[in-house]
Amino acid sequence: MRSTFRRYRRTLRRFWATSLTAELEYQANFLIELLSVGGNLAGSIFLLSLFFANGRSLGGWSWEQALVVLGIYTLLDGITSTLLQPNLSTIVTHVRTGTLDFVLLKPIDSQFWLSARTVSPWGLPGVVLGLALIVVAAARSGATPDLLTVLSAALLLLSSTLILYALWFVLAATSIWFVKVWNATEVLRSALVAGRYPISAYPAALRTFFTVVLPVAFLTTVPAEAILGTGSARWLLASLVVAAAALAFSRWFWGFALRFYTSASS
Repeated sequence: MRSTFRRYRRTLRRFWATSLTAELEYQANFLIELLSVGGNLAGSIFLLSLFFANGRSLGGWSWEQALVVLGIYTLLDGITSTLLQPNLSTIVTHVRTGTLDFVLLKPIDSQFWLSARTVSPWGLPGVVLGLALIVVAAARSGATPDLLTVLSAALLLLSSTLILYALWFVLAATSIWFVKVWNATEVLRSALVAGRYPISAYPAALRTFFTVVLPVAFLTTVPAEAILGTGSARWLLASLVVAAAALAFSRWFWGFALRFYTSASS
């Protein structure tokens, strides 16, 4: 087990080193992405401020607390641009061109290869700005997290990332039946925009949908509550269960989808 872990860690390091070397040939892209993310974040903050124009709260959340939710959304969007989109969008290409055959023949887990082969540094501005907004907004809200709160928040952010990964991977894996699913991934990304706001700001029907069907609540609102010190052990446990179930389902679904894959050589 330990040797396997070391082998995968060494492989991941080589994957990311080669992809970063290739990407950093165009260093101006980092500045462009920083300006783009900064502009989008400024627009999101302005839009959020409209809900507080008359000093009102948003679903029981204050201005600073709502900014923590927005910061987590920005952080996850940066992770999507750094890891998820560059890797999982290529599954469609592999299926369409038949190069998935070569991936399946490699002496490494195919889901790992498809999920971690590439890293894009152009999503890092979103990660940095998201973290900065979380820290500043949480401090201004009066939150004084202790070590346990920080660890709980970190665990919930990890759960959010795994849930987001599972959603992207399962959708990308459907390309084995429906080759062109790029539009569907854009629909998913648009739907996840709902995570910019606290889940309690939505009507009851949407709150249920964004908790049970599309787990947006576990992506942003639940980690934000932990950061602000208003979370509960029940939601922490629920988030961990949802993350584990989502990851297990993505694993099962990939094996199921491969049963229907017709290789280029067959």
